[in-house]
Amino acid sequence: MTRRPPVLLAVDDDAASRQRIRAELERRYGEDYRVTCADSPPAALGELQRAREAGDEVALVLADQWMGELTGSELLGRIRALHPEAKRALLVEWGSWGHEPTREAILEAMALGMMDYYVLKPTRPSDEYFHRAVTEFLHEWSREHLAIGHELVLIAEPASPRGHEIADLLKRSGIPFAFHSSDAPAGKRMLAETAIEGGHGPVLRLHDETVLVDPTNEEIAVAYGVDTSPPEGGRVDVTIVGAGPAGLSAAVYAASEGLRTMVIERHAIGGQAGSSSLIRNYLGFSRGLSGGELSQRAYQQAWVFGARFAIAREAVALELGDPYHSISCDAGFTGTAGAVVLATGVTYRRIGIPALDALTGAGVFYGASTAAAHGVRSEHVYVVGGGNSAGQAALHLSRSAGSVTLLVRRESLPEDMSQYLRETIAAAPNVEVRTQTEVVDGGGDDRVEWLELRDRTTGDARRVPAAALFVMIGGRPRTEWLPAAIARDDGGYVLTGADVIADEVGGELWPLERLPMSFETSAPGVFAVGDVRHGSTQRVASAVGEGAVAVPEVHEWLAQMRGGGVRRPRASAQAPTA
Repeated sequence: MTRRPPVLLAVDDDAASRQRIRAELERRYGEDYRVTCADSPPAALGELQRAREAGDEVALVLADQWMGELTGSELLGRIRALHPEAKRALLVEWGSWGHEPTREAILEAMALGMMDYYVLKPTRPSDEYFHRAVTEFLHEWSREHLAIGHELVLIAEPASPRGHEIADLLKRSGIPFAFHSSDAPAGKRMLAETAIEGGHGPVLRLHDETVLVDPTNEEIAVAYGVDTSPPEGGRVDVTIVGAGPAGLSAAVYAASEGLRTMVIERHAIGGQAGSSSLIRNYLGFSRGLSGGELSQRAYQQAWVFGARFAIAREAVALELGDPYHSISCDAGFTGTAGAVVLATGVTYRRIGIPALDALTGAGVFYGASTAAAHGVRSEHVYVVGGGNSAGQAALHLSRSAGSVTLLVRRESLPEDMSQYLRETIAAAPNVEVRTQTEVVDGGGDDRVEWLELRDRTTGDARRVPAAALFVMIGGRPRTEWLPAAIARDDGGYVLTGADVIADEVGGELWPLERLPMSFETSAPGVFAVGDVRHGSTQRVASAVGEGAVAVPEVHEWLAQMRGGGVRRPRASAQAPTA
């Protein structure tokens, strides 16, 4: 059966404006999308209802704000119930955004999550400003919508933890893929076509029809043409450990300034930020963008400047040298660098309930990737956490889940959650915030089916059905592999700059007469940026800034090292006693 083209719908009660918009949309997108126009909100809702009943996909809805029966923002707010994955944009006349009623309508609709952004109406044929906005919406929809054809197809059991891990890896890596359950008709058909027998793990079919059965992360990366091995015997200027926002930023600036740069990442590009469904407060992206999209852009930017990447390789040991440092990876490779930048970030803390930890990947998830969200359509799901990541996850999941409950241990949503998230959560019709509540138990056959929640005020506990649990309860730094010469606080976060000297142990460890630079650790030539650093604000923008600012310090260290003037120990410096 041939798939009907996705719908691209425009709504405007002004005939001349509607005709102009239709002409632009049909000329540019008519071959790939079914362009439809409506002259009123009721007519648009009728068209959307018919599309839903026919099983048609709706990619984008554009609506004028000032119409009779409903405003455009009110209309867009109703679309989620019919087509949760459709992109929604308000049509605005040139210059009208400065008028108070239109301005207030745009700000309110954005704050309440009623639309994704606004689009300026075309003023002339082939209005590229208009088409740029429309094309970006369609690109975003195609990346997120897993029902359309993709280069990779993943087939796995619905409750397969490894299947979830692979889906998360592909999503964070920005690789388009489709997911089919092994017990669904499409999954069964593809398994039969590839002659895969029972008893296998997840199956990944590549664009050239190659089939990988239960592949490792390294095999997946190699199959997609991603570097997994550092150059043998290669000495570089700087090795960056971790490819989250801070590490990628350091890689972009280091490589662009001519430093031989190596990035080692144990999992997927993007780190914890790669699982964020929508980051709206990052400078320059007014509509917001996913963590995966941001990470892929940064990765490509660093790559074209010449940075080398070793993906699916875990750094397991750091040996401090004089002057070169050595980093060993789990695959047996050891490389040397004049400077090392630690950007390993943090990992989500486990919930600490054995019955639920045993179901990780089978309904219990750490983070909330798009791949996981597609598996909970119309179900009741829970999110644990009170930070920005938890808020973003709750809103993202609300697009496909029947209802989302955000569980917060505190009396209210914390003040450090961004205001725009608190406002949007309050306005979301299918998101409930339950404060003073914690998860104390849970279970199910093969996947999570129920949770036990306890009211922290009264102590009362009750069991509730649950299709999934997404846990975002803070992070812990992965610093246990570092040598004792790198000082850390009680939580394991790396001390840098003035904090090194202020710390009793760190002050004793620092060996030089000069003070450590702002992002330098207690080991000269080793720097720390992003969430792994003590005192980090744990925001994407600050992590990117730290990665950029650390590079001039790397330059300064390399200049000192090559000049031979860095190994002047302080008279009081000595290794701490056990």
